[in-house]
Amino acid sequence: MKPVQKNDRLSVYVEDLTHDGAGVAKVDGYPLFIQGALPGEDVKVHVLKTLKSYGFAKLIEIEKESPFRVKAPCPVFDTCGGCQIQHLSYEGQLAFKGNMVRNAITRIGKLPDVPVHPVKGMDNPWRYRNKSQIPFGTENGRVVAGFYESRSHNIADTDICLIQTMEADAIMSGLKQSLHEMGIEPYEEETHRGQLRHVVVRKGRATGEIMVTLVTKKKKFPQSERAVELIRSFVPEVTSIIQNVNPEKTNVIFGDETLTLWGKAVIEDRIGDVRFEISARSFYQINPEQTEVLYGQALEYAQLTGDETVIDAYCGIGTISLFLAQKAKFVMGVEIVPQAIEDAKRNAELNGFSNTLFEAGPAEQVIPRWYKEGKTADVLVVDPPRKGCDEQLLQTILKQRPRRVVYVSCNPATLARDLRILEDGGYRTKEVQPVDMFPQTTHCEAVAWLELAD
Repeated sequence: MKPVQKNDRLSVYVEDLTHDGAGVAKVDGYPLFIQGALPGEDVKVHVLKTLKSYGFAKLIEIEKESPFRVKAPCPVFDTCGGCQIQHLSYEGQLAFKGNMVRNAITRIGKLPDVPVHPVKGMDNPWRYRNKSQIPFGTENGRVVAGFYESRSHNIADTDICLIQTMEADAIMSGLKQSLHEMGIEPYEEETHRGQLRHVVVRKGRATGEIMVTLVTKKKKFPQSERAVELIRSFVPEVTSIIQNVNPEKTNVIFGDETLTLWGKAVIEDRIGDVRFEISARSFYQINPEQTEVLYGQALEYAQLTGDETVIDAYCGIGTISLFLAQKAKFVMGVEIVPQAIEDAKRNAELNGFSNTLFEAGPAEQVIPRWYKEGKTADVLVVDPPRKGCDEQLLQTILKQRPRRVVYVSCNPATLARDLRILEDGGYRTKEVQPVDMFPQTTHCEAVAWLELAD
């Protein structure tokens, strides 16, 4: 029998946080997940739901408060799903993320002796997002905009977001007040009615260039001239206003057709000394300040002397590849998305790099072919999605055996799983450096350095 039942009220001690920021308390070994509770707190809770091996409870009262608890400054923190841990001080956030990475490496990777360094955080952990994807909708006849509530597509209506740029705030709140005047109806997912689906705002941190993309259901957009005029009045620094057309009944943001309404088709940014052109649909790291820290760490672990050939699997638009090309003899990047490879080639040309090669295709197929063609690597860099490396790619690494692997990860659990596989195949993990790319959220990136054992 479970030690707690639905509707029980009890006092518990919170000992940990989950990956999505809920407090964890245990009653006779049975975990209760409590939204809003922090480690080290004694809290009174109301049990909402019990499953076989865990349950959920609502926070009723904090009887003993964590020294790391702060008042969340965002007015919609309790409803918006964008941030999970604004109520935890930044010092506490970095400690939590360090423990999360360390625990994954120890428990999942079974690598208790691998050094995991303290998390590299930000001096100012606010207003760091260079891209905002803002949904618009209607509620009780009025226009709402903001970000989705946790685990839903209901919009948490707001005029400010403290992790996005102030220019994005100005455009979000300005358009919200102006849509009715322009005769533009926000899109409704359920009915597939309305015109304006999303507004995407991007800003180059190093250049200050700003792109605003209006995602509309139809190509016909008679209010486009007025929209351009208003956006330029809200933020005169805007350099690019784009229309993207997405006619599909889907929650995917972008459609296939993109038009330039005003200004340039791209904006430019720099990470370190490397320039990047960014179009409306380009993938580009959300936090360029910390990206420089992350890629700088990858470059340090690559230990390049100028004589090495490097393969960058999952190369995207070439961000890491071009960082490495500054110090490597030659860099080869592979990525499954053809448009990203075109962006990578263009960015290499923009920076004058002649020591790069980019190819579209699955890394686990392209890399073995490269080896057969004599294109071997001294160092292999991987930066996979949250699900981690493709199993075939891991087997490719173990078969081709580059002497050094640098693993850039956005998910400590899959990083630890993959490190275990590489360790079992003859590599040794030298160290792991976590980097906080997303303050106020539970996400944490990390870079691992592996060497082929003698």
